[in-house]
Amino acid sequence: MEATQQLKAAPTTSENIDPASDADQYGLIWGYHFVPNQPPRSITSEEAVEFVAAPGPHVPDEFLWLHFSISHADSEPWLRRYLNLPDTFYECLRSDIDSTHLVQDGDSLVAHIHDVLLDFTFDASAVATTTLCIKPRVLVSARRRPFRSVDQLREAVQAGQVFRSPIELLSYLLRDQASVLFEIVRRSTKRVDPMEDRLLAKRISISRSELGSLRRMLVRLQRVLAPEPAAFFRLLNRPPDWMTEAELQNLQQAAEKFSTAISETAALVERVKQLQEELAALVDAQTNRTLFVLTLVTVLALPINLVAGLFGMNVGGIPLAQHPYGFFLVVSPLLVLTAFLAYWGLAKRRD
Repeated sequence: MEATQQLKAAPTTSENIDPASDADQYGLIWGYHFVPNQPPRSITSEEAVEFVAAPGPHVPDEFLWLHFSISHADSEPWLRRYLNLPDTFYECLRSDIDSTHLVQDGDSLVAHIHDVLLDFTFDASAVATTTLCIKPRVLVSARRRPFRSVDQLREAVQAGQVFRSPIELLSYLLRDQASVLFEIVRRSTKRVDPMEDRLLAKRISISRSELGSLRRMLVRLQRVLAPEPAAFFRLLNRPPDWMTEAELQNLQQAAEKFSTAISETAALVERVKQLQEELAALVDAQTNRTLFVLTLVTVLALPINLVAGLFGMNVGGIPLAQHPYGFFLVVSPLLVLTAFLAYWGLAKRRD
């Protein structure tokens, strides 16, 4: 109770509140208390302190999920003061690493994972990160911007989904990530299918920039998310002692589903790449045809322009100048030569 009184006595200012979220004065966006055979209960930061500071024995399978906004100035001091989290967790909070990070530190698991933003658009930069610390009785997650999979996990908790341990929450989060990735692949495929149909019909009515941005987005998702299943599989080989066999199996199934989603993304990236190559080939072929027509027209006009230039010098001694059929005697060979060149050029074009 003393810790709770100290917490309530801490100052609260408008500068400490994150305007971009519903975080409380300590950066806690939401907290849930899970008890076996009961729906999860929403808790405040004061109640979380009471739970952590309460002496044992504890109710089996009772745990907390605390989700923080690390852009809040008071979130990290609160975590350091009331929760015994490893230094690895705080290093990940301040880290700018752009890859999945999953390590075991004592009795804790620290994960630095990626997902798309809550307001996801088809943009290569629409990727967010969150940091998690999983302990036997507490799961702490922290993020800077809204995270789609974490938000879906919260919706499942509010809907009464049963979770018996922090590892089950982690497994559900991993499945949500896979579902979000599958949805992105589905939406991207709906955009790619009409493009592929138009290319098969030899119609160059596709935005090359649209294909390029779509590929960049998928490649970035693949690059930042692909290491995640491998990291979880490494964890399964050497799990913490407090993880049960059922939790390990649940986490393995979630990692396998996520790995399948990554494979689907890689296949779609390859498909978009092939469309880009096909589009480039069609554009090159059209450019070559245009250049050939321009070259052919230049060649056909060359004899006429050459003779016109010579006869237009208006100097003495121009042949056939006084001949009554001089014009026809000059034009007829030029027409024959032009016809021959046109026949030769069209034959080359068909070849």
